[in-house]
Amino acid sequence: MASVKLTEKMKDRQLLSFELFPPKTEKGMENLPGTISHLMAYQPDYISCTYGAGGGNVGANREVCQMIKDAGTVPVTHFTVIKNTKQGMKDQMDQYLAEGVDHILALRGDIPRGETTTCGDFNYATDLVKFIRDSYGDRFEIAVAGSPEGHIACRSLEADVAVLKMKQDNGADYIMTQLCWDMEQFKRWLDMIWTAGVTMPVDVGVMPILDMKATINMALSRNGCVMDRELSRLISKYWIFPDPFDSNPPFEDDQRAQKKEDFRKAGIEYTIRQIDQYRALGVDGIHLYALNKWKDVAEIIDASGMKTLI
Repeated sequence: MASVKLTEKMKDRQLLSFELFPPKTEKGMENLPGTISHLMAYQPDYISCTYGAGGGNVGANREVCQMIKDAGTVPVTHFTVIKNTKQGMKDQMDQYLAEGVDHILALRGDIPRGETTTCGDFNYATDLVKFIRDSYGDRFEIAVAGSPEGHIACRSLEADVAVLKMKQDNGADYIMTQLCWDMEQFKRWLDMIWTAGVTMPVDVGVMPILDMKATINMALSRNGCVMDRELSRLISKYWIFPDPFDSNPPFEDDQRAQKKEDFRKAGIEYTIRQIDQYRALGVDGIHLYALNKWKDVAEIIDASGMKTLI
């Protein structure tokens, strides 16, 4: 059995957790233990670590998982089927277990550029969940993704909910939601999954609104998320002319840096209000994308009163 059952903890209280990613540079990797140390001040129930398409950064992922474990909390590794064979997946999972990592977020992952399939033995996360459960029994606690607005590749929200129920039937333990700013849609989705018989706990993924370019990119490049009116107004109010995506603008607007900082402050306030709404709905956890930073995340937690340092 998994060393710690997060779903058992969820029966008692709302969890707090963070998501990190394996840095691409040596300096980033050197700085990460310090970031984790600061995040640990809030006694997170777990910290997840992303996993590159095709496992290209699996070595770095394992290293980060060990940093998390050494810091004193539960590491949850992301895991995709992209370019993965059954034997390759089994070898990696055996390695995770040998290193004391027994919590996993089972994902399909993003289809490689120019391809139409996963280029692996499985095409769906449902298959991965069943493979893990059949191969390892209860040695892993398995999280799965849930998309309140429907996965961008799914034909309908109803079909997406049916897939989520299948993940549960195949042995998944709890849900980590994908990005969602539309609170009314989130409530409708909760009603839909409950009606469909999905009883897994719901851990809500929250991306702090800190940078305009990153916010727009995250919403539209992979997730197809609705930006609610409040967030759209924020982006309009602090729009960086001529183009927020231009990293080398033809001229440096004197107000550019100030607009970025003002957007960050307003974005933190927006994020706190969103967390308030999620918590009031009685979700089972708040999973903050820390973006490998700690100061902004600390500001959000402190201002929201989500966790005290006592």
